[in-house]
Amino acid sequence: VQLVESGGGLVQPGGSLRLSCAASGRILGINTMGWDRQVPGKGRELVVTITSGGLTNYADSVKGRFTISRDSATNTVFLEMNSLKPEDTAVYYCHAYISSGISYRHYWGQGTQVTVSS
Repeated sequence: VQLVESGGGLVQPGGSLRLSCAASGRILGINTMGWDRQVPGKGRELVVTITSGGLTNYADSVKGRFTISRDSATNTVFLEMNSLKPEDTAVYYCHAYISSGISYRHYWGQGTQVTVSS
């Protein structure tokens, strides 16, 4: 099983970016998916999660600006980021609980850099 992210890059403050993360491999089921982020020298921070039923949980710092969604047909999770701020600069990691058999395992993507700067 692999998670592959795309969509990171450089954007000016106030701009927007859309991240994608596609799961591939032997997948029988996907439970909660989400995004974390990490700034060098700091711990990893939860950004948002979404359950298989569509329930979401956002960090206070991104509420009203970021939107998570998922496409079960393609095993993909998206993160729409609007009104970006310099403090949103980080490496963004997607993660998901995926079953290839009986139990679910927690998988992580390789990370994609988001830089908000003028």
